[in-house]
Amino acid sequence: MADDIMLETEGLTKEFKGFIAVSDVHLGVRRGTIHAMIGPNGAGKTTCFNLLTKFLPPTRGRIRYRGRDITKADPTEVARLGMVRSFQISATFPRLSVLENVRIALQRRRGGSFDFWRPAKALRQYNAEALDLIDMVGLGDVAETTAGELPYGRKRALEIATTLALDPEMMLLDEPTAGMGHEDVGRISALIRRVATARTVLMVEHNIKVVADLSHRITVLASGRILAEGDYDQVSRHPKVIEAYMGTDHAA
Repeated sequence: MADDIMLETEGLTKEFKGFIAVSDVHLGVRRGTIHAMIGPNGAGKTTCFNLLTKFLPPTRGRIRYRGRDITKADPTEVARLGMVRSFQISATFPRLSVLENVRIALQRRRGGSFDFWRPAKALRQYNAEALDLIDMVGLGDVAETTAGELPYGRKRALEIATTLALDPEMMLLDEPTAGMGHEDVGRISALIRRVATARTVLMVEHNIKVVADLSHRITVLASGRILAEGDYDQVSRHPKVIEAYMGTDHAA
């Protein structure tokens, strides 16, 4: 495998009781890039994403991360290797503050148990790093606010902060702008661009404007197979992609 390929699949396939959701996918995500996975509804994007992040086992095929075969690894093992995912639904602790949420993620990096039973002052060692991450994602003004009180777009920013707290080499983002208004989409897009300067990003995204603006490379899925790959200009002009989307102006 080439040194610049961070994540690679060979013949990745997933069947559900005779239904083939993902079929013979060969994917290569280059180090230091933002790579988008798009496709019409039912294209197999979510299934493929869950295979890559080890939340589903493949029926056939191989997955390699930094040259290491992770086909049979579990999600926790993959996260320890430096590949961490976010979820389409914000996964934060709603009754804890923004600071506490990020601090918990920083504790997880230690590899041991959490420190819920320790005095609060023992956890202050994480505060400076947590606050730096909170500032990075634009939440410095709400560090003490309960996560459940945040607007949707800022909850997604918090989730990215907790993902960054694990210090991943590769981030996998599941529809990071789903359900957002225009202003929040702009904020999250800018955040993704900023955090991607030091890591590799693979994202499933429905907003084609976000995909066009951020992505170095795009993989288009249809009926579980790769339909086209390339930059935005290449895939947007591909006859099969145009046919798959039936001329709509949103490409996922």
